[in-house]
Amino acid sequence: MNDLPRGADPADRDPDDAGFDDAGFDGPDDAGRLVGDAHAGDADYAALDGERPVEGPREADMAVIEAGSRTLRAGVGAPSAADDMPGRPADPAVDRELREVEAELLGRWPETKLDPSLVRMRAMMDVLGEPQRGYPSIHITGTNGKTTTARMIERLLLAFELRVGRYTSPHVQAITERISLDGSPIAAERFIETYRDLQPYVEMVDAAQEHRLSFFEVITSMAYAAFADAPVDVAVVEVGMGGSWDATNVIDAQVAVVTPIALDHTDRLGTTPGEIAVEKSGIVKKGATAVLAAQPADAAHTLLKRAVEVDATIAREGAEFGVTAREVAVGGQLLTLRGLGGAYDQVFLPLHGEHQAQNAAVALAAVEAFFGIGQVHQRTLDIDTVRAAFAAVTSPGRLEVMRRSPTVVLDAAHNPAGALATAAAVREAFDFTHLVGVIGPSREKDVRGLLEAFEPVLAEVVVTRNSTTRAMDVDDLAALAVEVFGEDRVQVEPRLDDALEAAITLAEDEGAYSGAGVLVTGSVFTVGEARLLLGRG
Repeated sequence: MNDLPRGADPADRDPDDAGFDDAGFDGPDDAGRLVGDAHAGDADYAALDGERPVEGPREADMAVIEAGSRTLRAGVGAPSAADDMPGRPADPAVDRELREVEAELLGRWPETKLDPSLVRMRAMMDVLGEPQRGYPSIHITGTNGKTTTARMIERLLLAFELRVGRYTSPHVQAITERISLDGSPIAAERFIETYRDLQPYVEMVDAAQEHRLSFFEVITSMAYAAFADAPVDVAVVEVGMGGSWDATNVIDAQVAVVTPIALDHTDRLGTTPGEIAVEKSGIVKKGATAVLAAQPADAAHTLLKRAVEVDATIAREGAEFGVTAREVAVGGQLLTLRGLGGAYDQVFLPLHGEHQAQNAAVALAAVEAFFGIGQVHQRTLDIDTVRAAFAAVTSPGRLEVMRRSPTVVLDAAHNPAGALATAAAVREAFDFTHLVGVIGPSREKDVRGLLEAFEPVLAEVVVTRNSTTRAMDVDDLAALAVEVFGEDRVQVEPRLDDALEAAITLAEDEGAYSGAGVLVTGSVFTVGEARLLLGRG
């Protein structure tokens, strides 16, 4: 096979498969099309653990979190060059103005309050001149693994010398994380400028609609406008929740990615994977390529049905692409991936867990589909470029090691499926003999399922809460934890900084060479605040 060269022009794709047609909901055909050979053969983890709280201001102890803890900073190494998480602006004037913008955004409808309509977003795109149509896009939905998959896709596209815009949610530490240009979060000054430029148009749409634009709708509009202004060659866009009625779904992405679907947000999306897949399948547009991670049977059926209805090309993990081999390596894992065009071996991924290997396979297939591989081109991407891209992937807050002696690991798992994946990855990648959990979930989650998934790998657990209004009451959490772990294995610390100190002390009590460690998990919010306390940010 001939390799697709570095810097390949996306215009080399067949224009008939560009994926910019209107998303018609036509009746089903008899069969879908398969991409590549028919040879036989995952979180934002953070599937909207979702959005930053916009019900009200954070509690007073957030000031402690933003300032960090002197005690917790001890033993923490300097952030690596790959740590692309933005902190507060160094310029006090810029920081003040960014806080003003954040306050104005937080005064809007919270992104946790949903209205199943794209009327406001379509009106906003109309007054802005349809910026989302100024570049091709890759759209990502699913339950777990969306943000990490988006970051992998971004890194691959950047390696092929394309200018990339990435939009993900929620943010771990800073609101500017949500919009990235050229692999880095948008500068605070540019974030502010984009908001102020859009403000008159936002007010115009607000005045014409029954409800004002929500927090998430405004941020999404800002991302699409920033990408058009850059301009980018391609946008990588993660849905906030669901798919069909998500604010991001005003794009007609030529590649639609669905990461593994599991039970989460069942009060809004459905009580089975199949029901949840109905909403998520709405991002698959007419003539697009649907890149599907391995799914529960009912979810797979729903997604394939949608692909047939809109005449989308189908690429399935385990059929058209997948992971053919992997082994644990220092700092990550070594993979052999089967893409739509052929095999990619000796791919180092600096992330832990089988689920991350699967995310890598999905990301690779999505980028191959974007370049037309499997349809227009029957060849592989340049292997050295692929290797370099995956070796540069970061995913903050996903089994991220923050310090040693004892080892403290952060992971944003917030639902049972994500927790099971994290627990398996911890067993595989770390040699912990005594692991202490710090758990601070959001109250609307399946907390019992989360605790039960972690129980086999945690010797003890310190239950706590983050500073958001969505945090679960500590007493209620403690009662549930006692039922799962037993009273002797549960400690209660209402403040996150105290909980971290307590967990580190418990690990240290095991001895310097005991193999003890700490896992901080349960919520993106908890992980983000712990990251600040531990000196990152």
